This record gives sequence, structure tokens and C-alpha cells, in this order.
Amino acid sequence: MLYGVQAPRRRDAQRNREAIVLAACDLMTSGRDAVGMPEIARKAGVGQATLYRHFPDRYAMTAAVIAHQVERLEACVAAAGQQPAAFRPMLDAVLRAQVTMRPLVHLARRLEPAVQGRYLRRIVALLAEPLRRAQEHGHVRRDLEPGDLILIFTMVEGVLEGTLDGELNAQAAAGRTIDLALDGVFRTR
Repeated sequence: MLYGVQAPRRRDAQRNREAIVLAACDLMTSGRDAVGMPEIARKAGVGQATLYRHFPDRYAMTAAVIAHQVERLEACVAAAGQQPAAFRPMLDAVLRAQVTMRPLVHLARRLEPAVQGRYLRRIVALLAEPLRRAQEHGHVRRDLEPGDLILIFTMVEGVLEGTLDGELNAQAAAGRTIDLALDGVFRTR
């Protein structure tokens, strides 16, 4: 930093950072409970010093991965445009990502509550307009509010954490919960 102005990152540093975030995203969807920083560095093709230069701890990494996932959701919302019927597959994808990205969810729960709340509010805000459009076109019940999406996220999380029969049964139960919740929210024509 020179006189309060941050210099732009070198291209190789930008590439390394992107590779690290993508590797972390990939590993955090692998279905395992935990992902180590050394494993992320190996998958990204960088040394641990490079990884820690970009992300000093697992919480900085978690925030970066969540931010990347939120950017992906933004792109999905933008791509759906004015298509009201696109809301169901969009919400389904978000809920199923919650199931498959267990390492990320577990790390996200350890972030400060204010940080957790900020990301959750951003996700709900992104889904609010597609929800409204879907309601206007009769695809979604009229009484569903954007804040109710948090209840659905919480239900899925409760099933994942409360199922005692093992990982596969928890994922199957969460999948069934998602199907039931979406069937209760969306109208069939």
C-alpha cells in the first residue's frame, strides 16, 4: 500500500488467488466433512506460503469461497432474467448446494454472527426479485416472503445435522426435505 492506495495485484497473484478459491470450492463439494488448507494448496498448484499470503486462515478462505458462491448465484439470477419459472430450479440448486457443500457450511457456522448474517441477507436479497416474479405469475404461493427462505434453509440444515443414520441417509433425507419444501412453496399447474 502506497499512501493509502492499494496497488493492483499482479496477474500471477490474481491467477493464484482465483486458483485457490476454485480449488477450495471444488474440494468443499467433495462430500467430505473437512478440507485442510494444505490440500487446497496442492489442488490449486501453489505452495502453502502462497495460499497463506492470500488467505491467512481458514476463515478468510471460507469468506472468499462464500463470496465466490454468492457471485455465482448473482450470475444465475442475472441469466434467469425475467423468467418466472426459473425460480424453482434456482432455489433447488441453492438448497442442494447447502447439502453438498458441508465443509463450507461447517466453516461458515464458525464465522462471526454478523458475517454469517451479512451473507445470508445477501442470498435472500438476491432471491427476492425472482421470488416476486414467480409469485406474480402464479408459480409460487402468494404468502411466501423472502425471509421465509431462511426457514427453508434452516429446515434443510436441521435435517442434515439431526439425521443419525449416516451421511448417505442424511443427504437422502435432506433431498426429500427439499422436494417436500419446494412442493409446498410452488404451485403445479
